[in-house]
Amino acid sequence: MEKESSNYKSGFATLIGRPNVGKSTLMNCLIGQKIAITSNKPQTTRNRIQTVYTSEEGQIVFLDTPGIHKAKNKLGNYMVGVAERTLSEVDVVLWLVEPTTYIGAGEQHIIEQLQKTKTPVILVINKIDTVKKEEILLFIDTYRKQMDFAEIVPVSALKGDGTDDLLSCIMKYLPFGQPFYDEDTVTDQPVRQIVAELIREKALKCLEDEIPHGIAVTIESMNYRKRIVDIEATIICERDSHKGIIIGRQGQMLKKIGSLARPDIEDLVDRQVNLKLWVKVKKDWRDSDFLLKNFGYNKRETE
Repeated sequence: MEKESSNYKSGFATLIGRPNVGKSTLMNCLIGQKIAITSNKPQTTRNRIQTVYTSEEGQIVFLDTPGIHKAKNKLGNYMVGVAERTLSEVDVVLWLVEPTTYIGAGEQHIIEQLQKTKTPVILVINKIDTVKKEEILLFIDTYRKQMDFAEIVPVSALKGDGTDDLLSCIMKYLPFGQPFYDEDTVTDQPVRQIVAELIREKALKCLEDEIPHGIAVTIESMNYRKRIVDIEATIICERDSHKGIIIGRQGQMLKKIGSLARPDIEDLVDRQVNLKLWVKVKKDWRDSDFLLKNFGYNKRETE
């Protein structure tokens, strides 16, 4: 895809923020397709998910990172490391926050990280659909006093409000040049990885507070036939008691997870899906370097 490089822009933007501020929802909204999983639980995104937005004006490659937080285990350390390393690798940083006049310790920690970088920072105040319009100026004023932002953009990722303004703002800070990807590319994630994440999303939703974050999903096999894909996947948990909860009485919970995941996977692969789910216990996998690598969390680029 040849573009006139004199006025075409292309570059990298990263989405950062505390857990559960809506980073994945915003990215899915900007891309117009479901790539990152969303959940009402914090720390849902574990790897840096690369997605691509292409328009006549330019191409933005988004890196959606795990939330920045205080790490409790090796998986947590990995997630925080990925998020903080990304700041110096991109052309513009989007810091997503909730609409509030209170800036807590978590936000102060992020401000400290952002003040160390020379990358332009756009403050994105999300969830504006949950507050009165006249309050938004108060939130903007609160954050403006903390540091010098390149831009401040209020949005609602859920409703899609303000997202066009945000895309225009991002384009301002990208260098001129050829696109990195073809215009029909929306992600560099392997299909297997997205399928695994979609299954994990449904498991998190179904299990609610019964199992916090101690699950991973591995794809054992994906076999493409003419109009059907046969998928075998394993949900990994940390304890025997968790295995029973995931399977449920007479296998009902596992069936529910599968039936919720199937439509999203069918949309992704554009054919019928025959999904078989299994459950295995791997004790304390989140503190095992070997198992973290095995489940795809320690990529060479982030080590």
